[in-house]
Parts: sequence; C-alpha cells; structure tokens
Amino acid sequence: MPVIVDERLPETCPAAAIERWRQVPVAVAVDVSQAECQIDRSIRPLCPPGQQPRLFGRAVTALCEPPDFGAVLYALDRIKPGDVLVIAAGGHTETAMIGEILGGHLRRLGACGLVCDGAVRDVVELAKWSDFPVFSRAITPRGPTSAERGRVNCSVVIGGRLVNPGDLIIGDDDGLASLDPKSIVKFIADAEGKLAKEAEWQSSLAANRTVAETFQLGSPQGGER
Repeated sequence: MPVIVDERLPETCPAAAIERWRQVPVAVAVDVSQAECQIDRSIRPLCPPGQQPRLFGRAVTALCEPPDFGAVLYALDRIKPGDVLVIAAGGHTETAMIGEILGGHLRRLGACGLVCDGAVRDVVELAKWSDFPVFSRAITPRGPTSAERGRVNCSVVIGGRLVNPGDLIIGDDDGLASLDPKSIVKFIADAEGKLAKEAEWQSSLAANRTVAETFQLGSPQGGER
C-alpha cells in the first residue's frame, strides 16, 4: 500500500490554553491526569538527565511499517514551525526510522523535537542539538530498507497512548505526555494548582517546618513496646 497523507485538521484548542502548559513538568501533567496522559516510560530522552532540552509542541504523526520509513519522508513536507514529529513504529527496535540527515532537516524546518516509538541512529549528532529534543525507544545503526508504505497525520498509538495529529506533546527528563484538546482544557487548572502547592511545600520546608506540618499530617500513633 502506498503512503497515505491525510490533511491536517484546523486547530480547535485556544492558543492561550496551550501556552499555559509550557511551564508544566511532565510529572505534574501525569499526576493531575492520573496517568491518563502518560506515554510509555520506555521511550526515553536521548540526552542524560540535566542535559535534555524540554519538548513542547503539536504532533505531526507518521505511522510506519518498519523496516519501511515512507511515512517519515512524507511527513517532513508537512512540518510547520513548532511541530513535533511523532513516529509510530510499533516499538520496532531493529531498524532506525530517522537519523542525522532527516533529523537535521526537521530541525531546520522549525520543528521543536522528535518522538520515535522505535529506533533512531546517528545519536552523537542528534544529541548535540540543544534546541531539538529527541525521545526514542531504542538506538540502532541499521537503517530502513524501503520508503513505500505508511500513513501521515492519522491517529497512532505511541507507547500505549493514543495520539492524534495536533495533540500537545510535552517531554522532559522524566518522560513524555500527550494532551488532546479536551485534556488541555480539562487539566490545566489542576496542573497550575499543583505547581502552586509544590511551591508552598518548598517554602515551608525551607523555613524549617516539619514534614508533618508542611503536609498537614495527623499525629502519629505510638507503637507497641
């Protein structure tokens, strides 16, 4: 089957609501959604902790049939600044779906990152780009063997999470999350509330209050002797 390219749907979520997520860590997004938005933790940042740039952008999806990577090639011509290329390779780890050449082109197009539920290669170069976060399930030197199949801008499953074109993808050292338009609106107030609460906890502990006072714990019961 040849590569099928679906047209991007119009944006339905207010830009202001999306922007409010920019400072929300993945851990907070996962907490307030009760892990509803979490993507499989096995899809990891390419860079070590403390060196991984934050990922924040809208998904352009590429559904691949490894070792074929046709959908990746066609997806690149649909990338707009601020997009994240999300490659659904079914967890296939034997064949890289993207490397330095296409990753570099993706970066030049203004994409803000890459997520691959599969493998990547040329990681020395990919890891050098401090403005271009890469998340993948695996690394392998073996490249694709054909470019004839797949689908672009369709619904895909990435690490157990359904991702639609245009969904918000966020990533940091802890992992990845995706938020559809409904979740963007539904969870943002809770996320901001949790950030405020965490700031209160930090201030309380820094002021030498006890953990019990800070977290408003009840009095402990005495143990038997």
